[in-house]
Amino acid sequence: MIHAAKTTLNALPGADDISRVELPNGIVILTRSNFNSPSIVITGYVAAGGLFDSDEKAGLADFTALSLMRGTAKRNFQQIYDALESAGASLGWSAGNHTTSFSGRALVEDLPLLLDLLSESVTGPVFPADQVERLRAQLLTGLAIRAQDTGEMAALTFDEMIYAGHPYRRPEDGYPETIAAIQRDDLVAFHKRCFGPRGMVISIVGGIEAQKAVDMVTEALGSWQNPDQPAVPELPPTTPITCLQRRNIPIAGKTQADIIMGALGPTRLAPEYVAASLGNNILGQFGLMGRIGDVVRERSGLAYYAYTSLNAGIGPGSWEVAAGVNPVNIEKTIELVRSEIGRFISEPVSAEELDDSQSNYIGRLPISMESNQGVAASLLNLERYKLGLDYYRQYETMIRRVTPQMVMEAAQAYLHPDRLAVAVAGPVNGDGAEA
Repeated sequence: MIHAAKTTLNALPGADDISRVELPNGIVILTRSNFNSPSIVITGYVAAGGLFDSDEKAGLADFTALSLMRGTAKRNFQQIYDALESAGASLGWSAGNHTTSFSGRALVEDLPLLLDLLSESVTGPVFPADQVERLRAQLLTGLAIRAQDTGEMAALTFDEMIYAGHPYRRPEDGYPETIAAIQRDDLVAFHKRCFGPRGMVISIVGGIEAQKAVDMVTEALGSWQNPDQPAVPELPPTTPITCLQRRNIPIAGKTQADIIMGALGPTRLAPEYVAASLGNNILGQFGLMGRIGDVVRERSGLAYYAYTSLNAGIGPGSWEVAAGVNPVNIEKTIELVRSEIGRFISEPVSAEELDDSQSNYIGRLPISMESNQGVAASLLNLERYKLGLDYYRQYETMIRRVTPQMVMEAAQAYLHPDRLAVAVAGPVNGDGAEA
């Protein structure tokens, strides 16, 4: 057995080299210096996401996020992108359920430009009518393409099944009818009401001293206020699936079907999350896509691809299997996956399987932080999930503590072959009714 080299702890971010400062207006700034790099990465989020959307205007948060840099009180669309291009820099926005995120990069000397554009776009967008309509057309085109994508439609339907009655059931980019219904005034009102400094987090990594970075952020955003900024809505409870449910999404003209099947999963802070994550790696990620990939694709030849994913965040996540198959193999693939899930929850994984996955996790952590972008994203996770600044220094011990019994118990809490949502999109028979 070849083990990954033991992680050098002081190479990973920790409390001694991460600076965390909270400004009086609520903005949290995380920095880590890397003087071996001439560049800088800035990334973060504001507490304004799709949870604020109504069903009638699903996608409003995302529409707003993508509109922020279409024009500000100081620069028009062309001037914004000319400024970025002249510096070889980048900056962009996107929205999720809980937050609207941003990410940018530049040479260290151009950090003032990035912060100016960040400040302008988050505090002073003007939503020019012509740009809003241009963006709407792009979004509607994207949704039309989505409607013909078997993988996307299976995933969308799967979310509707496991998150029935919950905000997570809505796609973050909305539906054609909701995007068509959103008006410029809706964007203006969403920004005015939901955007504010409370809950904003900014991560800066690169060749700059922490205090200098904090001073620059303070100058750019320290005076921003929104006294009416609302709290993020409380998440309603979810109801686990209690039987096997299936929906077919017929899409004409396709030669491949995509299957998404699974159930609700843990939150990121659930006690069993780490064991579930390692189990997911064994079930459908490690090597040639784990046990699922081996059984469904390699040995049976039923799928073009087959893997599992564990998606965990602030709210309830999902534990799912994805497979792309010839339509004649749909039923065989579903039954084979159910059989493998049954084995996974009834027999502990082997010590060798777990050891391989643990070594894989421990070995890839420092690799994920070889870039400023990787470190910046890692710092955001520390703050988003309140993991503590020394989380990565404790990571190896935490991973090695997991046992085969813990993996099986975590899987038993979420997976059962007779309690799964199954979404199939492609040239399939059926009218979309549950089976």
